[in-house]
Amino acid sequence: MFDTSVNQKAQALVQQANELALDVDTMQAQLAQHAGVDPFIFGLTVFVLACFVGYFVVWRVTPALHTPLMSVTNAISGIIILGAIIALGPEGYGLSHLAGFIAVTIASVNIFGGFVVTQRMLSMFKKKTPTPAKEK
Repeated sequence: MFDTSVNQKAQALVQQANELALDVDTMQAQLAQHAGVDPFIFGLTVFVLACFVGYFVVWRVTPALHTPLMSVTNAISGIIILGAIIALGPEGYGLSHLAGFIAVTIASVNIFGGFVVTQRMLSMFKKKTPTPAKEK
């Protein structure tokens, strides 16, 4: 008698486990349908929109604001270099190391070019001293 009651309880547990497994599969299918957008597609969309916004913002800047804009661009490039150095930090070589190296290189060129352009623009506003006439 003891064996039949244990056997019946075991069968009831097996049936409950099967029902729970079906419920989990159903919930998983429902979550997959309502999961949303793939993170890669979301990130790519944000990147493309940022490129468009950046393009229109930079090309509509008046010449008087060019020097302050270059200063902000240099600051942003400095932040990019910090992020790229962090990406280069982990051991091993892979796509993140290559992307970090490229980011450091491009941001360094951008910073150097920004300082050169800023220096040239600021030199336009300096008073020019007259050169002394040569004696014959």
